[in-house]
Amino acid sequence: PGVDLTAYRIVQEALTNVSKHADAESAHVRLEYTGSRLLLTVTNEGPSKPEPAPGRGFGVMGMRERAQSIGGELCAGPRPQGGFEVTTALPLQPAAHLTEGPTP
Repeated sequence: PGVDLTAYRIVQEALTNVSKHADAESAHVRLEYTGSRLLLTVTNEGPSKPEPAPGRGFGVMGMRERAQSIGGELCAGPRPQGGFEVTTALPLQPAAHLTEGPTP
Protein backbone atom coordinates (compact mmCIF):
# COMPACT_ATOMS: atom_id res chain seq x y z
CA PRO A 1 0.00 0.00 0.00
CA GLY A 2 2.85 2.47 0.66
CA VAL A 3 4.18 2.11 -2.86
CA ASP A 4 0.68 2.52 -4.34
CA LEU A 5 0.02 5.74 -2.42
CA THR A 6 3.50 7.10 -3.17
CA ALA A 7 3.10 6.41 -6.91
CA TYR A 8 -0.36 8.00 -6.91
CA ARG A 9 0.86 11.15 -5.15
CA ILE A 10 3.88 11.51 -7.44
CA VAL A 11 1.71 11.22 -10.56
CA GLN A 12 -0.79 13.67 -9.03
CA GLU A 13 1.91 16.25 -8.28
CA ALA A 14 3.65 15.80 -11.64
CA LEU A 15 0.38 16.36 -13.51
CA THR A 16 -0.41 19.36 -11.31
CA ASN A 17 3.00 20.78 -12.24
CA VAL A 18 2.24 20.29 -15.95
CA SER A 19 -0.99 22.26 -15.61
CA LYS A 20 0.69 25.03 -13.57
CA HIS A 21 4.07 25.34 -15.25
CA ALA A 22 3.80 24.17 -18.87
CA ASP A 23 2.05 25.35 -21.98
CA ALA A 24 1.28 21.75 -22.94
CA GLU A 25 -1.83 20.33 -24.56
CA SER A 26 -1.22 16.93 -23.01
CA ALA A 27 0.93 14.91 -20.67
CA HIS A 28 1.94 11.27 -20.83
CA VAL A 29 2.04 8.88 -17.88
CA ARG A 30 3.84 5.57 -18.20
CA LEU A 31 3.89 2.80 -15.58
CA GLU A 32 6.24 -0.13 -16.06
CA TYR A 33 6.69 -3.04 -13.68
CA THR A 34 10.15 -4.61 -13.89
CA GLY A 35 10.62 -7.44 -11.43
CA SER A 36 11.06 -5.70 -8.10
CA ARG A 37 10.43 -2.09 -9.16
CA LEU A 38 7.74 0.21 -10.47
CA LEU A 39 9.13 2.66 -13.02
CA LEU A 40 6.95 5.72 -13.42
CA THR A 41 7.42 8.49 -15.98
CA VAL A 42 5.37 11.65 -16.53
CA THR A 43 6.29 13.81 -19.52
CA ASN A 44 4.98 16.80 -21.42
CA GLU A 45 6.18 18.46 -24.59
CA GLY A 46 5.08 22.03 -24.02
CA PRO A 47 7.33 25.00 -23.29
CA SER A 48 7.56 26.18 -19.70
CA LYS A 49 5.51 29.12 -18.48
CA PRO A 50 7.37 31.97 -16.75
CA GLU A 51 8.77 30.97 -13.37
CA PRO A 52 6.69 31.68 -10.25
CA ALA A 53 7.88 34.10 -7.61
CA PRO A 54 10.92 32.97 -5.57
CA GLY A 55 10.15 30.92 -2.47
CA ARG A 56 7.30 28.97 -4.09
CA GLY A 57 7.24 25.61 -5.77
CA PHE A 58 8.17 22.67 -3.59
CA GLY A 59 6.56 20.05 -5.85
CA VAL A 60 9.71 18.39 -7.18
CA MET A 61 11.33 18.39 -3.75
CA GLY A 62 8.19 16.81 -2.24
CA MET A 63 8.03 14.14 -4.95
CA ARG A 64 11.70 13.32 -4.40
CA GLU A 65 11.18 13.04 -0.62
CA ARG A 66 8.17 10.75 -1.13
CA ALA A 67 10.17 8.44 -3.39
CA GLN A 68 13.15 8.37 -1.02
CA SER A 69 10.93 7.66 2.00
CA ILE A 70 10.21 4.18 0.62
CA GLY A 71 13.67 3.54 -0.83
CA GLY A 72 13.01 4.91 -4.32
CA GLU A 73 14.64 7.49 -6.56
CA LEU A 74 13.26 10.43 -8.51
CA CYS A 75 14.75 12.58 -11.27
CA ALA A 76 13.01 15.64 -12.71
CA GLY A 77 14.05 18.22 -15.24
CA PRO A 78 13.73 19.68 -18.70
CA ARG A 79 13.86 17.28 -21.65
CA PRO A 80 16.49 17.94 -24.34
CA GLN A 81 13.76 17.96 -27.03
CA GLY A 82 11.57 20.34 -25.00
CA GLY A 83 9.08 19.89 -22.22
CA PHE A 84 9.67 18.36 -18.81
CA GLU A 85 10.04 14.83 -17.44
CA VAL A 86 9.62 13.26 -14.01
CA THR A 87 10.97 9.72 -13.68
CA THR A 88 10.89 7.62 -10.55
CA ALA A 89 11.81 4.06 -9.62
CA LEU A 90 9.98 2.68 -6.61
CA PRO A 91 10.70 -0.67 -4.95
CA LEU A 92 7.69 -3.00 -4.91
CA GLN A 93 8.82 -4.36 -1.55
CA PRO A 94 9.81 -1.93 1.21
CA ALA A 95 13.53 -1.67 1.90
CA ALA A 96 14.52 -3.77 4.92
CA HIS A 97 16.22 -0.85 6.68
CA LEU A 98 13.01 1.18 6.46
CA THR A 99 10.69 -1.43 7.93
CA GLU A 100 12.71 -3.47 10.39
CA GLY A 101 13.82 -2.47 13.84
CA PRO A 102 17.41 -2.59 15.07
CA THR A 103 19.32 -5.82 14.68
CA PRO A 104 19.79 -7.56 18.05
